Amino acid sequence: MDKKQFEVNRQTWNEKVKIHSKSEMYNLDVFKKGKSSLMPYELKALGDVKGKSLLHLQCHFGQDTLSWSRMGAQCVGVDLSDEGVALATSLNEELKLDASFVCCNVLDVSKHIKETFDIVFTSYGVIGWLPDLKPWGQMIAERLNKGGTFYMAEFHPIVWMFDYLDGKPIMKYGYMQDEIIYEEYEGTYADENSKMISKEYGWNHGLSEVINALVEAGLQIEYLNEYDESPYDVLPNLVKTTSGMYATQDKLYPLIFEIKARK
Repeated sequence: MDKKQFEVNRQTWNEKVKIHSKSEMYNLDVFKKGKSSLMPYELKALGDVKGKSLLHLQCHFGQDTLSWSRMGAQCVGVDLSDEGVALATSLNEELKLDASFVCCNVLDVSKHIKETFDIVFTSYGVIGWLPDLKPWGQMIAERLNKGGTFYMAEFHPIVWMFDYLDGKPIMKYGYMQDEIIYEEYEGTYADENSKMISKEYGWNHGLSEVINALVEAGLQIEYLNEYDESPYDVLPNLVKTTSGMYATQDKLYPLIFEIKARK
């Protein structure tokens, strides 16, 4: 695991925080007025979180963490980006909520947080930043109470096989590719017209790798679901469905998956 790669990613996410916090996609003004940033999948999966302790991994600038907090969960959010954590902390104060935020590499969470939680949650564009999922699975198990729930919603590994930089998907990367993927491009998923240069190191993980990392850490998988539509319009040429989700025109492959597991 190369610290340099994480440092490059951290700097990129610091820049993204500045752009995303002003973007239409994250719509901070509406969020501040009370709109939840959570999507139907995670709301259905976790149900009533009132009074439960919740650890949110890779929380960006905390909108989902604070949305769970508004629903009555006792939340701690974790992110690699110090700018993200600073903004999340100030939003928490402004909205008079009681979440807290920790800046660290997600793989080092157990060095920074000693308490355990009823729920560990992570979602959408998270595991691709991690070179190895075994320590990730181990950390999740360490931070869960006995009987606690882990839940993730994430873009499907098939999605990461394509390069979308020229506006159409070109299959370029291996589903089970071990080699690191480096990309450098202008803009960001929340603002394609931004002039920021995103420099990113990423890793592809197949579903078996995700499942095995959790099982080897001692978690019991309750379900794995795959869906051919996404709550986010993050790829070129997606079509809005009747349910308000986004799908590829031909629906040939899934766009997201969700896993629920128990310790």
